[in-house]
Amino acid sequence: MYIEMIDETNQVSEEIKNQTLDILEFAAQKTGKEDKEMAVTFVTNERSHELNLKYRDTNRPTDVISLEYKPESSLSFDEEDLADDPDLAEVLTEFDAYIGELFISVDKAREQAQEYGHSFEREMGFLAVHGFLHINGYDHYTPQEEKEMFSLQEEILDAYGLKR
Repeated sequence: MYIEMIDETNQVSEEIKNQTLDILEFAAQKTGKEDKEMAVTFVTNERSHELNLKYRDTNRPTDVISLEYKPESSLSFDEEDLADDPDLAEVLTEFDAYIGELFISVDKAREQAQEYGHSFEREMGFLAVHGFLHINGYDHYTPQEEKEMFSLQEEILDAYGLKR
């Protein structure tokens, strides 16, 4: 999995960045998404607030914002077109590979780690996996969706070694 990572806060250690990459790659393997691409940006509460207002019409900061990439149009070409134009095949592969981006509030992660009584590392890992599942179509609006998503989330975190 290719992951572009940006730290807008200049507060995230190399250890946390590496953990985030590792746990997202681990989650990708667990869910069969190894061939996908995504972006992760570490932000402040102020930036999280702006993004939450813009994308979710919610006037407060949040811990993670997940923007699933859904192309507005579906591109399809027959095998002959792709065989005749290898560049087109490569572009389509890249087009299909990008799944979305996460914005993780470092401030919120610190607050929540303290509130929930676990490490900052665990909270950052949790937020990365939670957001990853969202950009892969998982949600928790209904009890059934919540059970499915949270069960997979805990399975990934436990298998990775970030237990509560």
